[in-house]
Amino acid sequence: MKLGIISYGFEKEDFQKVADMKLDFVEFCVNAGAYDSHEAFANRADEIRGNLDSLGLFTGSVGRWGGDKLLPDGSVRTAEMEADKKLICAAEQLGCPVYVTGCNYADGISLYENYSAAIRYFEELIAFGKEHHVRIATYNCRWSNFVHSDPAWSVIHGYLKELGIKYDPSHSRYAMGEDYLSEIKKWGTRFSHVHIKGSLLVNGERVDDPPAGLDQTDWPAFMGALYACGYDGTLSIEPHSGIWQGELGQKGVAYTIRMMRNMMLESE
Repeated sequence: MKLGIISYGFEKEDFQKVADMKLDFVEFCVNAGAYDSHEAFANRADEIRGNLDSLGLFTGSVGRWGGDKLLPDGSVRTAEMEADKKLICAAEQLGCPVYVTGCNYADGISLYENYSAAIRYFEELIAFGKEHHVRIATYNCRWSNFVHSDPAWSVIHGYLKELGIKYDPSHSRYAMGEDYLSEIKKWGTRFSHVHIKGSLLVNGERVDDPPAGLDQTDWPAFMGALYACGYDGTLSIEPHSGIWQGELGQKGVAYTIRMMRNMMLESE
């Protein structure tokens, strides 16, 4: 496995900080909401790759969270399909093997029709991704996405054998106590990318997303489950706390890196 971190900055100095932490890769989340952010990112793909190459880093994942792919009647929102394809091309330029996205639930059609519409959307992305040597994966976050767990996985991923999963145990923990270890056992062979993010619930209420290792996730069991299903991919640290900021946040990331390295057999 390889250990990296999400970078929301695209400058060489941002990547230098990642290299200084002795990490292997960066992940880019080019999310919906920022006007033309995918265009700006794609236009800099060659520059970004050159800077990463010079530091001995690689791009572990490119993804786009948010953004409704389907209109209420189930038809495709053209702008979102174009954004996904633009970012898949950027992933190819970066030498990145995985592109992560989701699909919203269209309120104007039935559940069956939603499954069918999502399958059609992902089929087109999978075919496009093949042309550009990029695998498509769905995220298990609920943000503009209903393809986050079973039964949707059994229907959609059960049909689309080449569709991967980007997995983050915090989303499972926050979603009515779903069992992340059971999800890994059942679906781990389909994982294309994994997020390392802490989660903290007190009396059933979400309190904070502290650094992984200072939260309630059973990380040794999590890693054991990944090894059990043969996962040998990327592990991406996602700092996501409103409390752990500044110097405290840096110390938290350093703690997570030490913890994860101790559980990565190839780090011995």
